[in-house]
Amino acid sequence: MLRRSLVSCLSRVGAVLVLVCCSLSLLYVITCSPHTDDSLTGPQLPRAGPVGSPGGHGVLSGAPQGPSGGRENYQALLQEREEQHRQHISSLKKQIAQLKEALQERGEPIKGEKESQEKGGEKQAGTGMIEERSHTDLQEFLRSQLSRAEVHSGVRLPSEYSVVPFESFTLQRVYQLEMGLTRHPEEKPVRKDRRDEINEVLESALQTLNTPNLSRDRTASKVYSPADFIEGIARTEKDKGTLYDLSFRGEQPQQFRRLVLFRPFGPLMKVSDERVQTQYTLINIILPLSHRADKFRHFMHNFREVCIKQDGRVHLTVVYFGRDQISDVKGTLENTSRELNFQNFTLIQLNEEFSRGRGLDVGARAWKGGNVLLFFCDVDIIFTSDFLNTCRLNTQPGKKVFYPVLFSQYNPAVIYGSSEHVPPVEQQLVIKKDTGFWRDFGFGMTCQYRSDFINIGGFDVDIKGWGGEDVHLYRKYLHSNLLVIRAPSRGLFHLWHEKRCADELPSDQYKMCMQSKAMNEASHGQLGMLLFRHEIEAHLRKQKQRSAAKKP
Repeated sequence: MLRRSLVSCLSRVGAVLVLVCCSLSLLYVITCSPHTDDSLTGPQLPRAGPVGSPGGHGVLSGAPQGPSGGRENYQALLQEREEQHRQHISSLKKQIAQLKEALQERGEPIKGEKESQEKGGEKQAGTGMIEERSHTDLQEFLRSQLSRAEVHSGVRLPSEYSVVPFESFTLQRVYQLEMGLTRHPEEKPVRKDRRDEINEVLESALQTLNTPNLSRDRTASKVYSPADFIEGIARTEKDKGTLYDLSFRGEQPQQFRRLVLFRPFGPLMKVSDERVQTQYTLINIILPLSHRADKFRHFMHNFREVCIKQDGRVHLTVVYFGRDQISDVKGTLENTSRELNFQNFTLIQLNEEFSRGRGLDVGARAWKGGNVLLFFCDVDIIFTSDFLNTCRLNTQPGKKVFYPVLFSQYNPAVIYGSSEHVPPVEQQLVIKKDTGFWRDFGFGMTCQYRSDFINIGGFDVDIKGWGGEDVHLYRKYLHSNLLVIRAPSRGLFHLWHEKRCADELPSDQYKMCMQSKAMNEASHGQLGMLLFRHEIEAHLRKQKQRSAAKKP
């Protein structure tokens, strides 16, 4: 038993010794033998041999050959190979760093573009949300305009004067209450915007009537046309919108289709906001004159107060026709110049027949001081300093001219009952129904820059005498690209004077003169009182007699 154990132990020890020997031999072979497999080791390691031998690589001259010399050579080669690896790794690191920099440089524009796209998308989305919100707000505002207007039900009004009347219209005519002096109770829609408005309303109504409505007109077969339109009524509430109520012939006799449309007014929008400097804007007042020296003295009285004492930025150009009373006119100007130290005036004398257009044209072209603001005036005109500022604000060279509507005074003797009760002129300048009217058929008083007047061609100087020249000039501006400002002016008055219409005038001018004369005299009610004066006096006498008879 013991022998078996010993034999077994010795055999194990022997096997271990054999294994150790084999391992040492293998280690020696690996250490001392050169490697020739290029595919496994890369560059071939040098083998020890004589220097310059054809098959060898000279590394160490005269190096001893044998195990010790081969080991040193191998270590040197290992160190060299390790150094090559370090250099290769360093080179790779540099290349990697360069690639990173290149990628970063190329990535920044892409990143910026992506960020801008994202921001643009966010901005676009935000803009879209704002536009959608604005559109929704606008729709709500327009619906509120419809609910506020008198469409479905009436509103309580304080008196009969608060009613906004309708005007009725057909395809060819408009019937209106608010006429003024240039409009008629029945007239064609002359203005293009008025015609376009009616046409647009009718087109919208016909489109609505001819669009099938499945919930109501399942059996409807009639195609509506403008010939089916009977009449419409419309009125405008200036803070809400315009209401249209239209009637059409239906499909059967005594059957009608009624369509109500409403054009709501949108919210206010700011168009411009600018500062206008007028302290250096000079106004050259052009005044044509013939005779009437006494009227010129009244004109200069107002001129002194308003233009010299209050405004101070006015030049006066008087164009006088003829020789009669020219000395009186010169004397009035010289007295004004001497008393108020006023030198801004020019007197031009023309020895020819009076022509307002000719006088204004000569006065405008006589100015040599640059592009001045012109005010064409008459001797019967009174104006305030506020009007002069309005004249400056409503004109702009090359863009707009101002044609104010002045307030024309009725005959003071009619207004106040007799000539004895007429107050001073300053107290007569009251804008009321019984004191005067807006002279909306007159275009003689106008403010415009000299450059615009010259470019438009000036007045028609062939027109002689009274009237006509101002209308021709006004139409020239209407046919141009300049903006014509036409508005009532609360600071511009025409004083009443007896008008004489000469028999030498052509028929059309004579008719215009007589119409102006009739309108200047008094209001409709006052003229009626004059017409029935005898009946009124007879009634008053009867009343007086009855009162006297009742007394004991």
